[in-house]
Amino acid sequence: MSESEHLLADTQNGVLTLTLARPEQRNALSLAMLDAVGAHLEAADRDRSVRAVVLTAMGDKAFCAGADLQSGQSFRFDYAQTRLPMANLMRLSRRIDVPLIGRINGTCLAGGMGLLALCDLVVAAEHAQFGLPEVKVGVYPMQVLSVLQHLVARRHLLELCLTGDPVSAVRAMEIGLVNQVVPAAGLDDAVAQLLERLMARSPTALRRGKYATYAIESMSFDEAMNFMEGQIGLLAATEDAAEGQLAFREKRKAMWTGR
Repeated sequence: MSESEHLLADTQNGVLTLTLARPEQRNALSLAMLDAVGAHLEAADRDRSVRAVVLTAMGDKAFCAGADLQSGQSFRFDYAQTRLPMANLMRLSRRIDVPLIGRINGTCLAGGMGLLALCDLVVAAEHAQFGLPEVKVGVYPMQVLSVLQHLVARRHLLELCLTGDPVSAVRAMEIGLVNQVVPAAGLDDAVAQLLERLMARSPTALRRGKYATYAIESMSFDEAMNFMEGQIGLLAATEDAAEGQLAFREKRKAMWTGR
C-alpha cells in the first residue's frame, strides 16, 4: 500500500483501489489529491496486470464533498496554465482503457460528482446523497457538466445544476448516475461481485471495448460505424478472441492472456 497526500493506493489480485483519505474534511479535494489520482490511473493503464480500478473514500459519511471551500483557494486558478487540474483528470479518464469502478460510500457533491463521472460503473450505499450545489456559492459545475451531459438526461441534469439541491441514491440510480444501490453493510460485497464479473471476462475485450465506447461518443453514425468496423477486426485478431471462441467450442472456461 502506498500513501500520497491523503490518497491511499492498494493493489490486490489485479485490482487497484484508490481511497480518498480526508474523512475529517469530508474527503474534500486538494490539488495534490487530484494529481495523485491521475498519476495512479496513468500507471494502472500501463500495467497489464491491473484489471480494474476502484475509486472510493474513507468513512461512511462522505465520498467527496468537492472542493475544500474552507481553504479559500477553491476557485482561484492559475490562468498561466492552459489546463486546469480537474479538467485534466477528466480528460485522462477518457484516455485510459482499464475499467474504473466507483464505490460511493457517502455524500457525493460538486467535485465529488466529477470523480463519480470518471467512473465507468458505480455502486452506491443507499444513504448516499448526490448533488451539484455550486450555485449556492455563486458558481456553476462547468467542468463536471462536460462529462455528466453524457450520463444524465438534460432536464434532470439542469434540475441538479439550477437548484443545487441533492438527490437520494435511489433517485441517482433512476436518472443514470449510478448502476446499483445497496445497504451500506453490503457495499463491499456488491463491489466484489461486480469485480468478479469483470475479472471473468477478457481483459483485452474490456480495454479495447472501453476505448471504443468513448471514442465514438462525439462521432456521427457513419463515422462511428466506420470506426467500429475496424475495431471488431482488430479485436477478433487478438489471442483472447481466439481463446474465447475455442473455449466456447470446447465447453470450458477461457484462459485469458490479456493479449
